Parts: sequence; C-alpha cells; structure tokens
Amino acid sequence: MHLEGPWLSTTGKRKGKFKFRNADEARKARELDESWKELKKKWGIEAEERKRKRAMSAPAMTAQNQIYRRDTGPHIPSLNGGIDSAPALKMPDKVYTGTKIKGIGTMHKSNAVPIFSDEEAVDIAKMRR
Repeated sequence: MHLEGPWLSTTGKRKGKFKFRNADEARKARELDESWKELKKKWGIEAEERKRKRAMSAPAMTAQNQIYRRDTGPHIPSLNGGIDSAPALKMPDKVYTGTKIKGIGTMHKSNAVPIFSDEEAVDIAKMRR
C-alpha cells in the first residue's frame, strides 16, 4: 500500500471564492443570480424557508439510555469441585534411572550423543574433528 499526496483528499472539497476573468462576466453572473432568485420567489420556492420548515417539523431526537447486550443463550454454571478443579502442579524433573546408558558424548560441536558401551566412547573420541 502506498501513500497518496494531499491532492487526493476526501475532506475539504468546498470550493473557494470564484474569480471571474473580467468585470463583464462578473456583472452577467450577478444578473443571472438575481433573476434566478426572483424566479424562485415568483413560484414560492425559497430554499432556506423549505429547509427551516423541514427542520422544525422533524421530531426531536431523544437519547435512549438502554444497555444493549448480546444474547448468550442459556446460562451454564461452571463446575466446582472434582478432578477438573484441582490446581496444576509442577511435574517432577525427568531423570534417567536405567543402567544401559553409560554417559553422553559430544560427536560434533555441541551434538550430544548417548554412549551405551566403552567401545562407542573410544570411537567417538578417535573421530576427526
């Protein structure tokens, strides 16, 4: 996504004061505006008066202090007691208690390898590094 410049704005679309090329065009525009206002008066269509009447006839807005809640369905109580409510305890550390592994050797860099016999220990020690 990229950013656009200020020319692509959805706000500030009001046009400023219109400038005419010369005084003759300005005079013609004023005359047309006056004739348009007279025509609206003749036919009884006053825009401002219509807006005012419409606003006054609209019902007044009232604030409704209602709390809207989402319907969550039937209430299901939580389970109190039993096996599921026991606290979570720390598991004991896992420790090897057998007799098959004699130790742990380092094969390459920090690769730990279990050693099951004395021969394996000698082989790992003689390997090229």
